Amino acid sequence: MQPDAHPVGSLIGAFLLAFPALFSIVNPLGGALIFSQVLADRPPAERTRIARRVGAYSLIVLLVSLWAGSYVLSFFGISLGALRIAGGLVVAIRAWGLLTEPEEHEARKEQQAAPASDAEDVAFFPLTLPFTTGPGSISVAVALGSARPASGSGSGLLSFFFGASLAAAVIALFVWIAYSSADRLIGLLGSAGTRVVMRLAAFLLLCIGVQILSTGVQDLLEPLLHGARAPG
Repeated sequence: MQPDAHPVGSLIGAFLLAFPALFSIVNPLGGALIFSQVLADRPPAERTRIARRVGAYSLIVLLVSLWAGSYVLSFFGISLGALRIAGGLVVAIRAWGLLTEPEEHEARKEQQAAPASDAEDVAFFPLTLPFTTGPGSISVAVALGSARPASGSGSGLLSFFFGASLAAAVIALFVWIAYSSADRLIGLLGSAGTRVVMRLAAFLLLCIGVQILSTGVQDLLEPLLHGARAPG
């Protein structure tokens, strides 16, 4: 993705890129169903408190991954084009798994959250890591961070990261609301309705992964094509 040069356009473009990708991989609706099952023996007030903390911790994990992940990889000499290709592949592969085998994804998350039924302090582990924002969510956030403007500085870069961070904040808010209202969501959507939403979001995530991948390929090929067109 090449964000618009105008700061507002870059902000909106970053938000529209990051929000569906993070929503698909975090899946607050599906997570809320499992959250309700795992903490069914806890009083409503405690579940609401845990949901609020999970939302806050999830925001921290996503922001650190968005802001620092791609720069850490770049520090080790990985080019932006290679980072985008790898990130796009990770996003696309995760999306394909969500699209074709959502039941397996839900079962894996339920296993990750299972220790929460017995432990006292469960908001961060296992309900934030790895249940809500696990390795998949972190890798998607790092891939989104790699879609930053190639210039690497200026108002466009700040607008991009502000837009992506705003998307992460909205996702964390959704996690808080969905987990706090898990019982009502179960009655409203049910497992079948949640799977429909999950598959639609997974398809959007697949498209975003392909977009990031194609941008990385373009980044790597453009210097070669430019050199081939240059006069000898």
